[in-house]
Amino acid sequence: MRIPYQQLKAEFERVLTGLNINNNIAGAIATVFADNSRDGVHSHGLNRFPTFIEYIKEGLVFPDAVPTKVNAFGAIEQWNGNLAPGMLNARFCMDRAISLANDNGIGCVAIKNTNHWMRGGTYGQQAADAGYIGLCFTNTIANLPPWGGTEPRLGNNPLIIAIPREGGNVVLDMAISQYAFGKLWQYEAQNKPLPVPGGYDTEGNLTTDAAAIVESKRALPIGFWKGSGLSLVLDLLATILSGGDSTAVITQSGRKETGVSQVFIAIKTDNERNASLIEQIIDYTKSSESDTEILFPGENMLRTREQSLKEGVWVDEMTWEKVKNL
Repeated sequence: MRIPYQQLKAEFERVLTGLNINNNIAGAIATVFADNSRDGVHSHGLNRFPTFIEYIKEGLVFPDAVPTKVNAFGAIEQWNGNLAPGMLNARFCMDRAISLANDNGIGCVAIKNTNHWMRGGTYGQQAADAGYIGLCFTNTIANLPPWGGTEPRLGNNPLIIAIPREGGNVVLDMAISQYAFGKLWQYEAQNKPLPVPGGYDTEGNLTTDAAAIVESKRALPIGFWKGSGLSLVLDLLATILSGGDSTAVITQSGRKETGVSQVFIAIKTDNERNASLIEQIIDYTKSSESDTEILFPGENMLRTREQSLKEGVWVDEMTWEKVKNL
C-alpha cells in the first residue's frame, strides 16, 4: 500500500514525541526515516523504525545526547558520539567535514561511540547537495565471514561515495555483502528468492534463499575475497581515525550494534568545470549495448523518490500497523 509522505513522517514524529523526545529532535529523526522509505530504502526507513524505538527504550540510544569534540588536527577532527541517535551524529559530522573542506579543500571527521546511521547514502547526498564530493563509511557488529572462513568476523561495513551533479547526484551506497542484511530481511519477510545468490546455507551451499543466509550468518562478500579485504580495511580506518571501537570489540562486548565508529570526508570541487566531464563519463557508460537500461548509482533512487512524492510512499502493511500501534 502507499501513503502520503507527510502522513508517514507525522506518524514517526508521534511515536518519538510520545517518548518525551524534544520536538526538534523528533522531527529530524522522523525526516530521516521518512526520506529513506520515500527513496525506496525501506530496510532503513519504516521497516527499521520499530527496532530504533526498541533501542531507545533499552537505553542503547540517548535521544538528547550530542557529540563532543575529542581532538583536532588541521582538516581532521575526532568526536565522541555519546550514543546519540546515529543519524543526527552523522548529519552533524558531515556538516563539520563540509565546513573543514570549505577552509582547507578537504575535511575529515571521525566519530566514535555513535549509533547506526540508517541509510549511509543520506550523508553522501548531504555533501553532494552542498556542492562537495562526499565519502563516508562505518564499521558494524560482525555479521560477515572473512573469505575462507565460516564464522562472522567482519562487519558489513557500508561505503558511500557521492559526486555532485546537476539534475541528480551520483551516489554509490553499498554494503560489503552482496545484499545488505536489511535487504535479506526484506526478502525473507516477503518469502521471495534473491535475484542472484547472496550467501551460503548451513550446509555451505550458495543460495538465493534469504532465510537460509540469515540462519547461517554466512553472507557472500562482494567480489569474494576482494570484498572481504575491503571490509577489513574500512574497519581499520574507522577504528584508527576515530579512536573508537573496532568490529571485534563491538561484537565481543556482547552488546547490540551500538558504539560503532564512522568517518565522514568532504572534498571541495569545481562543479561548473566538472559538469560536462561528468555527463561525458555517464553518457559513455550508458552507450554500452544492453538488454536493459543502464543506470548510474543513485539514478533509480531519484525515480523512486519522484514516484513516492507523486503516488505516495510504499509501505509494508504489517509494519505500518505495528508502527501505528507503538
